[in-house]
Amino acid sequence: MIIDSQVHAYEANTPRRPWHSVPNWPAHVTGDEMVAAMDAVGVDGAIFISAFSLYRYDASYAIEVQRAHPGRFGIVKPLDPEDLDVADVIAEWKRVPGAVGVRIMMPNDGLWGADHPGIDRIMRAAAHHGMPVNLHCWGNIDAGTAVIDRNPNTSIILDHLGLLQPRVPPAPVDAWADLPKVVELARRPNVVIKISGACTLSHQPYPYPDIWPPLGHIFDAWGFERCLWGTDWTRAFAILSYEHGVKPFLMTDRLSESERAMLMGGACAKAYGWAPRR
Repeated sequence: MIIDSQVHAYEANTPRRPWHSVPNWPAHVTGDEMVAAMDAVGVDGAIFISAFSLYRYDASYAIEVQRAHPGRFGIVKPLDPEDLDVADVIAEWKRVPGAVGVRIMMPNDGLWGADHPGIDRIMRAAAHHGMPVNLHCWGNIDAGTAVIDRNPNTSIILDHLGLLQPRVPPAPVDAWADLPKVVELARRPNVVIKISGACTLSHQPYPYPDIWPPLGHIFDAWGFERCLWGTDWTRAFAILSYEHGVKPFLMTDRLSESERAMLMGGACAKAYGWAPRR
């Protein structure tokens, strides 16, 4: 099974479900449209991360899409560190069909610092309820590392290689500058890493051959059983197509068949305790 570890589907911006902000994404990529894109390239299922930039902490659209396509999506909800009742939110979320994880937003431009008490409140509650935490800390990996080190009993999924990724081309000249910190993080046994959005860090055209040397360092440090391939579609929309986020990993001769199977599905199924049903 091929599982994309990170996609964002969403409705058009309407008064019924208004967007919080308007990113440089298509006017809509509905659940049905996301499934069609997956089917076109042979992706069996995906982890659907409710889009924080659009819906903040409201994961109702993710719930609707999972209900319509129950075998194709596991769903993840962002959480509010200011919510003192977040443990109850996690307990309720765990009962939602298809719910496989929660998310903390700590990017370099985010509202929450590593020392915010709500961050650890979420980490402790997630550990108690057996729910993995997706930690988004690109451009802020030192803060993310501090949080990880304070919470060794929480299952943590590090989003987007831990590296700041562009929303428009070109990739930054120093796109892989924090690679040594990402490699060092592999020593934390409670953390796995998403190889999501990697193609957006390329300085070369499709099929992005220059991503493989730095990815090789990550694979060596983390092991394929702790690396979760993903496209980060639709955040990557202005840089590449969904197909171009998938095909480089299917076509490359840098991976053996067993490595490809683990990277593009096996590790994700293990980390989330979820697998798609066609």
